[in-house]
Amino acid sequence: MSQDVLSTETNRRQLQQIIAGLSDGVILLELDQTILWANDAALAMHGVSRIGELGANAQEYAKRFALRYRNNHPVLTENYPISRIARGEMFSDVLVELTPVENDERTWVHSVRSMVLADRAGEPESLVLIMNDVTEWASAEQRFEKTFNANPAPAVICRLSDLRYIKVNQGFLEMTGYTRDQVIGVSTYELDVLERAENKDLAKQRLRDAATIPQMQAELQLADGGSKQVIVAGQPLELNDEDCMLFSFVDMEPRHKAEIALRQSEERFAKAFRLTPVPILVCSADDQVVIDVNEAFLDTLAYPSEELLGKTVTHIDFIDDAATRVRLFAALEKTGSVDRIDVRVRRKDAGLIDCAVSADTVKFQDDPCYLLVLMDITERKRTELELVSAIEEVMKDASWFSRTLIEKLANVKNVNSPQLPGASFTELTARERDVLGLICEGLADKEIAARLKLAPNTVRNHVATVYSKLDVHSRSEAIVWAHERGLFSGDRRLTPRR
Repeated sequence: MSQDVLSTETNRRQLQQIIAGLSDGVILLELDQTILWANDAALAMHGVSRIGELGANAQEYAKRFALRYRNNHPVLTENYPISRIARGEMFSDVLVELTPVENDERTWVHSVRSMVLADRAGEPESLVLIMNDVTEWASAEQRFEKTFNANPAPAVICRLSDLRYIKVNQGFLEMTGYTRDQVIGVSTYELDVLERAENKDLAKQRLRDAATIPQMQAELQLADGGSKQVIVAGQPLELNDEDCMLFSFVDMEPRHKAEIALRQSEERFAKAFRLTPVPILVCSADDQVVIDVNEAFLDTLAYPSEELLGKTVTHIDFIDDAATRVRLFAALEKTGSVDRIDVRVRRKDAGLIDCAVSADTVKFQDDPCYLLVLMDITERKRTELELVSAIEEVMKDASWFSRTLIEKLANVKNVNSPQLPGASFTELTARERDVLGLICEGLADKEIAARLKLAPNTVRNHVATVYSKLDVHSRSEAIVWAHERGLFSGDRRLTPRR
């Protein structure tokens, strides 16, 4: 054995001993592409435990391991790093995804570089592939890519070394109308996202210092030559071992349109609120504090605004009957609205007004409130009372009236006038319903007693109880109450007897 051969073998053994414990993977090849040796790190990066499992040479290696570039395109066999170094190519930081052909569920990402070992005469003696396992880094980068691209907030990433954009997401492209090719590789001097920022000097200084750029309003140039109002902010980050700046944007136009629409809506409401001749009051839903009233409310109830605003409805006490007020707001809390409820309202001078109140729940500065609309029905009420009195007077001796005429008289009162939740027909007992039905037939107490086989005193007690439950005070009002609800509207006569 010649001295040169011994020297070569000795050098190789020493080299193997040096690199065996390295964390970098190392594969040693002969000049004829034969795989001569690999350290444990290189075997682990291929999922094998013996050198023979890598294949005898570059051709067998290519049959056992599938390689792809990071853009998911397959690497041709002749472009495998092991084939390229066999052709004498020198390269560094080639990123490839490696998957064993027999186990496609396992994949590594390798960063590979080449090295040629020369003999004393400077001639190539051995070929070396050196690889790093960058799977975790690649996985984190992939997650970042997916998150960045999926983020609906428009964003671009600028490399600080040359101030060129290296990444852009779909949100930015859709907002500005640019294509990806019109952004990637373009300088910030050509597409300056800070050109019209409200604090441009501070933003530019922070960009130079690789420091956080605080949120600020800016006007962003669009692909069609127009511009868009945005909020821009910058966050420094490291990407692929390079210092970068992530610019993120908020499109202000939808907010501006919503603000304009809200302002216009509020202006229309304010005008209608102030100019309507019907009294209107707005109070908070939780504690019924008066927030606003219109001029018609002040004029009708004769209150100055300072005695109403900031006070509770209970404190003002303009609803004459406390129980009615409680039922009104209980109905509002339960259903959110009421329609034409009859209430009696007290003016500041103690005069009383009959009103029909309609109310609804509205948002006032994002807080739920009640809007109460009052319609003065004092004259209508007075007319109704006069008519009811006339009906009662006529009915004292109305045995000769026709059923049709009596129905028309009973129907004078508006049958559609809604009331607060009150007595229901179902609240009457069976005997009380019988008594009410016979009242509606026009029978007197004695006739009802005979019909129901009851004592006259018992009938009078039942009649009094019916009046109390229905909140009426005469036979005529009881007949009207029943008629409004469609009760006893068959063939029974409606003429009351004395």
